[in-house]
Amino acid sequence: MGNAFRRSPWQIFGLTLGLAYGVVTVVLVIGALVAARLAPVVADVHSVLVVIGSIVVAGFLLLPLLFGIDDTLDPRKFALFGIPDRRLAVALALSGLIGIPAVVLFVCTLATVITWSRDPGAALLAVLSAIIVVPTCVLASRISTAIASLFVSSRRSKEAGGVVAILVLVLIAPVLLLLLTVDWGRDGLGTLNGFAGWLQWTPLGAVWSMPGAAADGAGGAAFVQFLIAVATVAVLWLVWRALVTLVVVAPEREAHVREHHGLGWFGRLPGGPTAAIAARSMTYWGRDARYWVALVMIPVIPVFVIVALTLGGLPLHFASLVPLPLVCLFLGWTIHNDIAFDSTAIWLHLVSGTRGFADRLGRMFPPVLVGIPVIAVGSVVTAAVFGDWAVLPAVAALCGSILVIGLGLSSMFSVLFPYPATKPGDSAFTQPQTSGASSALAQALSFFAIVILASPAIVFLALGLTVNPFWLGISPVVSVLVGFAALGGGVWAGSRLFDKRGPELMAFANRND
Repeated sequence: MGNAFRRSPWQIFGLTLGLAYGVVTVVLVIGALVAARLAPVVADVHSVLVVIGSIVVAGFLLLPLLFGIDDTLDPRKFALFGIPDRRLAVALALSGLIGIPAVVLFVCTLATVITWSRDPGAALLAVLSAIIVVPTCVLASRISTAIASLFVSSRRSKEAGGVVAILVLVLIAPVLLLLLTVDWGRDGLGTLNGFAGWLQWTPLGAVWSMPGAAADGAGGAAFVQFLIAVATVAVLWLVWRALVTLVVVAPEREAHVREHHGLGWFGRLPGGPTAAIAARSMTYWGRDARYWVALVMIPVIPVFVIVALTLGGLPLHFASLVPLPLVCLFLGWTIHNDIAFDSTAIWLHLVSGTRGFADRLGRMFPPVLVGIPVIAVGSVVTAAVFGDWAVLPAVAALCGSILVIGLGLSSMFSVLFPYPATKPGDSAFTQPQTSGASSALAQALSFFAIVILASPAIVFLALGLTVNPFWLGISPVVSVLVGFAALGGGVWAGSRLFDKRGPELMAFANRND
């Protein structure tokens, strides 16, 4: 911790900023806890502290596991010192107290004594609660970090953990929507009481509930919750000690190298340059984290859009029409910078004399293969949720049009405006630094061009839903005409540009290597 202040100025600045953030957090939390002392209803204060405290304990437990945080004091580093496992476990657990999160947690939990000072018994339990909360959170964090070092040490595992974390956020989006739609002035405390009612009997909330239960006159419940809190610390300690014993002797987890047999997609598709490029693209989409992470993220965006639209007052009846077109929009947009993802491997296409038409068509194969079943199933589900099967042809045609418009324009933009992308082998969550606004401009132009070309079909679909059903028959026709025109024009222009700009593309790949 002391050596942290001997590093580069920017690292010292970051550490100082973290300390300042911790101080501000402590001041705000203590102010809120002091104000809670004056609250007239004890049960309401009890519920709020149980819910917030449970979230804090869950954060200490889950964040290291999901994101694979590097452990500065990994037990493996002490394997050659001959320290007994029990003493090493105690020392490493105590070292967890030296840090901004632990100090902030201890000060804030100790401030709950002020909140419960209205009753001597509750104040005493608040002191015990503060003493128990800190080792609970520290041990939970140390256990999660040790497990992460065992199973989430490789970069691919960390990327998978990051994807899981984002998916978890998506899964809790409906819960957040429910919380945001609650009238907190009228029903908020009732909602919190419902959550606190079951959290107070779990290892997450029992330790926070003890003083509140005592202040509310439930001495028996406070005693049982005290036993749950103590048992939680004991179990965490036993798990931590067992993990230290295991980690000290466990070797570093090496990346698992999969053995692939056969030709894969190259054997499934017929010969020829277009099929070869399609097979290579499918292989990339299946094995390269840069592709599959982006693919997993595509369904995430519509969820947040639905939440925002619903909060904005749009009926769920109409909001159900949004997710599938958005998925197709991003699916068609995925290859708008596909050449940059090849890096210097693009030279294989150039020196082999591959025509631009074969290159453009081959790269479309993965999104088309994914998009066809998505549109087929998604259109039926969308019509069913909407409650009117008359919209099925228009929705399916619109989504197909958005997909092929995106593919056509991406075929042109990936050659005309390539910008630096994550290099092969790098983490999918990194992004290269670029000068100027070229990358942002290319992304914005390629994205909004798809929306603009698809807007006529969108307008006719909206007219069919709000003005006259006649327009529901016009929308599919417009979707097909505009979609295939954009696809054909984009592929033709992209092919010509690829054949013409070969040297520039090679120079771009070498410059960003």
